[in-house]
Amino acid sequence: MTTIAHNLARSTLRFALPLAAALWLSACAAPSGLGTGQSETFPHRTAADLAAQTSRPASLPRAAQPSHSSAADLPQGASEHPSQPGLAQSGGSLGLRPLIPSGPLLALGSTPGSTSVAVATLEAPRDLWERMRRSFAMPDLDTDLVRQHEQWHASRPQNLERMVQRSSKYLFHIVEEAERRGLPMEVALVPFIESAFNPQAVSPVRAAGLWQFMPATGRSFDLMQNAFRDDRRDVLASTNAALDYLERLHRMFGDWQLALAAYNWGNGNVQRAIRANRAAGLGTSYLDLRMPNETRNYVPKLQAIENLIRDPQRLGVTLPLIGNHPFFDSVTLERDIDVALVAELADVSIENFRQLNPAHDKPIIMAAGTPTILLPWDNALTFQQRLREHQGPWATWTAWRVPESMSVAAAAQRHDLSETRLREVNDIPRRSSQLRAGSTLLVPRLGSHAADVPEHIADGGQILLGRDTGSASSNPAQGQRSSRVTVRSGDTLSSLARRHSVSVANLRSWNQLRPNATLRVGQVLLVQRAASNRNASAAPAARSSASRPAAQRSSAASRAPSNRPTAQAPSRSAQALASQSKVAVR
Repeated sequence: MTTIAHNLARSTLRFALPLAAALWLSACAAPSGLGTGQSETFPHRTAADLAAQTSRPASLPRAAQPSHSSAADLPQGASEHPSQPGLAQSGGSLGLRPLIPSGPLLALGSTPGSTSVAVATLEAPRDLWERMRRSFAMPDLDTDLVRQHEQWHASRPQNLERMVQRSSKYLFHIVEEAERRGLPMEVALVPFIESAFNPQAVSPVRAAGLWQFMPATGRSFDLMQNAFRDDRRDVLASTNAALDYLERLHRMFGDWQLALAAYNWGNGNVQRAIRANRAAGLGTSYLDLRMPNETRNYVPKLQAIENLIRDPQRLGVTLPLIGNHPFFDSVTLERDIDVALVAELADVSIENFRQLNPAHDKPIIMAAGTPTILLPWDNALTFQQRLREHQGPWATWTAWRVPESMSVAAAAQRHDLSETRLREVNDIPRRSSQLRAGSTLLVPRLGSHAADVPEHIADGGQILLGRDTGSASSNPAQGQRSSRVTVRSGDTLSSLARRHSVSVANLRSWNQLRPNATLRVGQVLLVQRAASNRNASAAPAARSSASRPAAQRSSAASRAPSNRPTAQAPSRSAQALASQSKVAVR
């Protein structure tokens, strides 16, 4: 019996519960006052009366429910909140009065009496210029010099267009790096002033690359300069070093205009100018300091470029479009490879390759020294696919260390190469006829020279020429002997200098080592066995030009590459490259 009773109860509940739910829902949907089965007519109902209706407990008899005859009887504040416009009200037996939309939906902030609030746009920038405009953050400079430089560019639209077209290959990367570091976007304009975005620009005092690094400053930021490459021209390496430098200068001065002045003039000069003004009771801002004319115009030039980008219509300028997307992609190399093969597989011209990889002016890229190259975005994928399918050799050139002093002609004959071709590939000037032991040359990759170039040669290759170059580097006199020594565990510059009876200064000079350089086991150093004292003073003389203050640099933005002074020729000689190079130091 118990089981039958339980089953009967469960069956009853199964049918009764849905019926009760349906009745409850219909009661909720009924008009106000009909939920109890009664129909009432109210002569005039105010908002207060409706509010009172919603507050009655449904379980109480109607006579027992409190009523309000006026808005004054409502709880405080109830009469101050009338019904929302566009919404209908309904009631039910439970006393609930849900709000049901009865009109068109209104946009947020569009209700009567609302006030719109300006918010930052979430739209992606239409182009790179718009993206830059959003991130300009340095204090504006408003001087006559700024207006002069604005008019200079506005009156030369062809020059401006060429400069902008050159920048289109590199500017997106610089903008990305500046944003990643949280820097004001004005720093991305520095190459416009320094080099007019010409990566091959070289100043009369040997500043080079997009950011115009001096040789000594470049070495202090680990920009390698040797016989095979010059990282001051490398797009990625020089940009990283320049932003590091600008950040350091800003931390030093706490002011971006002074930091830019120091980038051009040198931080020591700016510090001395500040101290002089303080001693005289004068201001210490950029406009207050006494400085060379080039530095005085430096920030106004940058401000003029910023104004051209910010509001080109005001100056009657049309900026060529630069898309807000990367122009190039980086590709990692695992082996040495010829530049000609890279251009062929990537389907780009050698000229276009060198525009993205200006640090490489040799026919080969050494993977141990530069494992990354840049290619146009779409061509990078093409290159990688074709390289995987390539069956032939990757490189036809390699590096060869001259075992003993010999003539250029003898070196060319040893590798079955014409003397003219050997000089051309290695930038050996005509007036130089002798190669010293330890020199590193590019030669055809044949037989025993088929292996890839090791790191210590790729990073430390030098070309050491005989006395007839007239270079300031230390040259052996007649009867003097050059040799190479390999660094062993525990060796230091001092111990090697004592062992070979030479000075530490000479040893550092011969191998282009920085004062704080750390020797690496297996590193090969050049030693002049019978070096005289007069050679010790030659090395500082060679470095003095590289250590000149930044004020002596002239901006390359206003110079065409073809108008470089003839004094530049020696700086591209192999001997000058040797004076700029350094042995691989870790």
